[in-house]
Amino acid sequence: MKATELIAPLIVKSTSLPIPQELTISKVTQDTREIEPDSAFICIAGAIRNGHDLAGEAVEKGAVLVIASEKIEVAIPVVYVSNTEKAMAVLASHFYQQPSQELRVIGVTGTNGKTTVTHLLDQIFRDHQETTGVIGTMYRRIGDKIHETKNTTPDSLTLQKTLREMKKAGVTTCSMEVSSHALVQGRVWGTDFDIAVFTNLSQDHLEYHHTMEEYAHAKELLFSQLGNGYQAEEPKYAVLNFDDPVGRSYQNKTAAQVYSYGIDQPADFRASDLKITNKGTSFTLVFKEEEYPVQMKMIGKFNVSNSLAAIAAAYASGLALPSILTSIAKIEGVRGRFEVVQGEQDFAIIVDYAHTPDGLLNVLNAVNEIKEGEVYCVVGCGGDRDRTKRPIMADVAYTHADHAIFTSDNPRTEDPQAILNEMVVDLEEGTYQMIPDRRVAIQTAVEQATSKDIIIIAGKGHEDYQIIGTEKHHFDDVEEARQAVKLKNKEF
Repeated sequence: MKATELIAPLIVKSTSLPIPQELTISKVTQDTREIEPDSAFICIAGAIRNGHDLAGEAVEKGAVLVIASEKIEVAIPVVYVSNTEKAMAVLASHFYQQPSQELRVIGVTGTNGKTTVTHLLDQIFRDHQETTGVIGTMYRRIGDKIHETKNTTPDSLTLQKTLREMKKAGVTTCSMEVSSHALVQGRVWGTDFDIAVFTNLSQDHLEYHHTMEEYAHAKELLFSQLGNGYQAEEPKYAVLNFDDPVGRSYQNKTAAQVYSYGIDQPADFRASDLKITNKGTSFTLVFKEEEYPVQMKMIGKFNVSNSLAAIAAAYASGLALPSILTSIAKIEGVRGRFEVVQGEQDFAIIVDYAHTPDGLLNVLNAVNEIKEGEVYCVVGCGGDRDRTKRPIMADVAYTHADHAIFTSDNPRTEDPQAILNEMVVDLEEGTYQMIPDRRVAIQTAVEQATSKDIIIIAGKGHEDYQIIGTEKHHFDDVEEARQAVKLKNKEF
């Protein structure tokens, strides 16, 4: 693409040098490690480094154009704009030719349930013979090809590139997790969502958003930015959880038409007559005064809510309700989300990503409904993250499990013991176990569990690492649980 064509959509304040008409751009990036000859480099002020300080390095590596908002001295043309984050989103969408307009893009936001809902949707569309894509916490998947991801929602350049690659691969529907950080930081600017889904809102990320009001406002951006027109050929829909008062409030924050879902409150898609066992969950779906029996392999009321979100979004996409329900009935679950660890033990071990008070409460409520023995909960709190939720997490485990074992969960640069001390500050000493070493904590739960007990290992789910200091070390809760069972069996 010609450099003059690339910057054409931008509001340009000034340029340091005239831009030659023949100058061609082959790549756009904000990462000096990705610079190739004929690249355009965008200076982004990151949390660790300011890209403006790296412009010289970018030029040395072959950049031929720089986009900046601060004065820099380099020997190639610099295009000055007011906001390089927004400029990056504009350039990403333009460079990759607005790929989201050629796909069905469903964005899912909320504190809990995003990964499950996107994967439910993905399976529904795959069952309808579509080639699909997924973007989220676990990975970016294009068709059957998986790419690693650093963030739940990638930056705008990576996102637009991924969507273009999806289109080239024949993808028709992309189900995408949209984090609150991404919404505030503009990572999804330029993405034309067809459907936006809200799951729920509970305490998380307050180290970033500071207040629940600001956190709710961040999520709201997905719906307020959904579009203001009513094109018959490209309708926009918001799918909102009416069991959550925040979800109900969003109906007045979006111009899109709304499909509501819920269990405890009146809604367009409503579940009633829930029956939860250790084999699965059944309920009656009420929609447009018709009743549909639903049987699914996933367990728990929270998974009924997740399923309702996926059902409503799939219906809004134009799929027939009976075929949607057929897909829901077949889905066994998502890696690290209420995942049952198979092994040679006479008690249950469940690994779940629950890392918020509400998420942990949902999981413990689910197991308490099906338990025959006692419940063990192994859980910790992440370092360098919201400290206010630590005692709340501990209280949930202490109150809703028979045995609470507190341990490390990505302590990062904090002292693991200090994190645990903050968790148990309100609890009576001797009513819980505190074991900083997560491996030992899991082994302890397995050693103490007896027939028909249930062990919940919460917080990490699909993650296969522990972040200690600034380094990642391999650690997989499922692997550790299986190894702990083997060790226990050797003792007998």
